[in-house]
Amino acid sequence: MKAVKEVNQKKSGILGFIETVGNKLPHPATIFVILCAGVVILSHVLASRGVSVTYEGIDRATNEIKEITVSVQSLLTPDGIRYIFESLIINFTSFAALGTVLVAMLGVGVAEGTGLIGTALRRLVLKTPKSLVTMVVVFAGVMSSIASDAGYVVLVPLGAVIFMSCGRHPLAGIAAAFAGVSGGFSANLFPGPVDALLAGMTTEGAHMFDPSYSASPVGNWYFIMASTVVITLIGTLVTERIVEPRLGKYRGELIAGDEDAMKPLDEKEKRGLKFAGLFALVGIILIGALVVPANGILRNPETGEILSSPFMNSIVVSIAFVFLLAGVGYGIGEGKIKSDKDIIGEMGKTMSTMGSYIVLVFFAAQFVAYFGKTNLGTVIAVKGADFLKATGIQGIPLLVGFILVTAFINLFMGSASAKWAIMAPIFVPMLMGVHISPEMTQMAYRIGDSTTNIISPLMTYFALIVSFSEKYDEESGIGTMISTMVPYSVCLLIGWTILLMVWYVFKLPLGPGAGIVI
Repeated sequence: MKAVKEVNQKKSGILGFIETVGNKLPHPATIFVILCAGVVILSHVLASRGVSVTYEGIDRATNEIKEITVSVQSLLTPDGIRYIFESLIINFTSFAALGTVLVAMLGVGVAEGTGLIGTALRRLVLKTPKSLVTMVVVFAGVMSSIASDAGYVVLVPLGAVIFMSCGRHPLAGIAAAFAGVSGGFSANLFPGPVDALLAGMTTEGAHMFDPSYSASPVGNWYFIMASTVVITLIGTLVTERIVEPRLGKYRGELIAGDEDAMKPLDEKEKRGLKFAGLFALVGIILIGALVVPANGILRNPETGEILSSPFMNSIVVSIAFVFLLAGVGYGIGEGKIKSDKDIIGEMGKTMSTMGSYIVLVFFAAQFVAYFGKTNLGTVIAVKGADFLKATGIQGIPLLVGFILVTAFINLFMGSASAKWAIMAPIFVPMLMGVHISPEMTQMAYRIGDSTTNIISPLMTYFALIVSFSEKYDEESGIGTMISTMVPYSVCLLIGWTILLMVWYVFKLPLGPGAGIVI
């Protein structure tokens, strides 16, 4: 009951306002239904007034740059209503973010379902010297995003046990792990499902400015690799210099059952990891054989390059393949997989968890399609770009402003994919109009989205994190968790933004073939 009282006491102030307003918002899927209705009505109003824009763009018929005039098209005309009915299925099935994410999760899901992800994280932290515990917990949290949401369930509670076993405050361990898992969600040494998800939506947005543009799932790879180092260092410093001194010394005792999380790996788990490594190596060698040779099958058949090649276009397939093999290897070695039925079973379990995402995508796809069909995206992008040019706000101030706007919106709407589905069709072409690449806009969005995850009560796993903290402090509530995480949020936002500005100033590539400007 004490925890409940704590939550109620925190209803006042700006944080209480954020929670109250956010709780009144409908489900993200419902928001898209409302937005679809809004687009339909707005398109009719603007079309009846003859709203149009003229700009220099690429003619889809000739693929040449010319002056183009675009007017708003109404969806309340007979043709518009027919379009709504006839395009509903194809809008859904052709949505770029749908297939890529589901394919990636087939492989990652097997690795997670067999226990590979959890065991690998446990081994990482158990092998760490005490002086490096904080850094490794934060780093493991950052890396856990490759397995989607596994870090929230596996690593955050493990962080508390690890810190406690070292004589440190368990809430500091929860905070450090949470900062890595959620605050550093858009950083990693490797591209994962979230990269494929966002790149698909970025491509949809870019098509409103350039119909031939395609954002690669590895378009932010170089930057997120560097971000992993920066996030790990910031998370470590904030934990040891700010959070732990504030929490003080922990007086409680180890909770029954927590000691199991600190047990060394048993022989089955060790054997599973060996098998996982071997199977993953085989997968990498097989893919390498198709890419590394000068005449590799997955290279560009005309130029022989790797960048604009079938390999890069299907990078999600390669990621899923390696994770699938690693997961199967672990399952065989550990004994969880005994036949092909077990593998298919894990895939099925993973897909069963994607139901909410599929529903969300269905409505998001309609919104994006309507936005494009009515030309509202083009009109807003051109008008917005003209406004930005007129104000002279470009470059660093523009990107910083966009990051801050995203960070604020994230307090009220937690889903990264839902927000980007709304924002990409508006901001990607708008910033392309002032020569900022879609990949740069996407990375700025990811920074704003990640850094306020850890202080938003609306974040999907926030209640779970609070429940973890209540195990060690019954007085702990949502206010305790937010106040603990605010230093991380502020420092990550500042540090990560500075890193992006360094990237911008020196015009460093964000990923293979992905520049800062266009």
